[in-house]
Amino acid sequence: MDNTKPQPGGWGIVALLFFFMLLNFVDKAVIGVAALPIMKELGLTPKEFGAVNSAFFALFSISAIVTGFLVNRIQSRWALLVMAAIWALTQFPMLGTISFTTLLACRVALGAGEGPAYPVALHAAYKWFPNHLRTLPSAFISQGAAVGVVITIPLLEWVIEEYDWHRAFGMLGVVGLIWVAAWWIWGKEGALVVQTADTGKALPPVPYAKLIFNPTSLAVFATGFGAYWGLALLIAWFPPFLVQGLHYTPHDAGFITTLPWAASPVAVLFSGWLSQKLQAGGMSTRGARGIYGGACVAIGGVALILMPQMPSNVLQIAMVVIGMSVPAVIYVMGHAMLSEYTPVSQRGAMLGINNAIATSAGLVAPYVMGSVVQDALAAGATAASGYTHGFFICGVVALLCGLFGIVFLRPSAQAIRFAEAAA
Repeated sequence: MDNTKPQPGGWGIVALLFFFMLLNFVDKAVIGVAALPIMKELGLTPKEFGAVNSAFFALFSISAIVTGFLVNRIQSRWALLVMAAIWALTQFPMLGTISFTTLLACRVALGAGEGPAYPVALHAAYKWFPNHLRTLPSAFISQGAAVGVVITIPLLEWVIEEYDWHRAFGMLGVVGLIWVAAWWIWGKEGALVVQTADTGKALPPVPYAKLIFNPTSLAVFATGFGAYWGLALLIAWFPPFLVQGLHYTPHDAGFITTLPWAASPVAVLFSGWLSQKLQAGGMSTRGARGIYGGACVAIGGVALILMPQMPSNVLQIAMVVIGMSVPAVIYVMGHAMLSEYTPVSQRGAMLGINNAIATSAGLVAPYVMGSVVQDALAAGATAASGYTHGFFICGVVALLCGLFGIVFLRPSAQAIRFAEAAA
């Protein structure tokens, strides 16, 4: 077997995983589109609705870690099948009249099913592509999320306006079951199971303490955390911000909500292509993945810090689009950097750990935003001032995490150190 080229059928698996991530993020994002009718029907305050969105991440990280270790031992295609089935089934209880407790339980269950999704999808894809060709297929898979939101948010908004928010959730459940059937038929396991450093030496098993606590891994975790803080706000609070903060109609807000998601594929796919081109030209992954990825997170942070100072709605939205879409580059770069120095037998667990730490921002960010908005209203200020304060906090977090990544992301050097230590 030629371990320097993609395996036949690899791009077909990438296509299926693209739709897998499309469903993953639409299932997340629907609650943001339906936020105001849900809050009205259930009588929720901003802080309570923020707690619902934070509860989504209650088991998210734990599930990512547990499943990450599990896919070191079982075929990833079965894990992907079970996850997608869980997503679909958690949508159907929403079709009827529900209580706050039911909503909370379904979101927690959905979070448990979605926690391992992205790292397991990449782990599956990496078995079809060698290290130097992984960035671009990873970028395609990750952008299933953005493309899915761009396509479906206006549709979900229409369903909610014409019918109700319950049917929007039920529709997603049906689509999820269709993907499960497609993966059952066409999903397969790749055959690339040997990982090497730049020296060409195979990477032997490494103690998890060294895999987790080296500076590059810590920087990958930090940059992912900084980027995901913004993503959690984008999912839960961007549509309500447009309606309550900037006074757009729900219909207009539905289309504006797609802008950060539409910009994300441009940033990520271009970055994936450029990263591989830079590596082909001789640049180490320290520059082509590390510095580049950390800088993207920092740039997003600067945009969100500047956002409250913008004098118009258009400029504020532009800053949010930059602040949410540019840091998304690190979702591809971070996992690719970890895979450079993690042996295949341990890669599923490490990708799961990375996802768990990065997405733990989702436990905090929605609740912080809800609290800031509610406190602003209680103090007699406008909802807009609460939202802009929440985005400013997000910007500070992203800037600090991005700067940390610029300094410490050195994946190729870490791979060589592990290979030499074993020798």
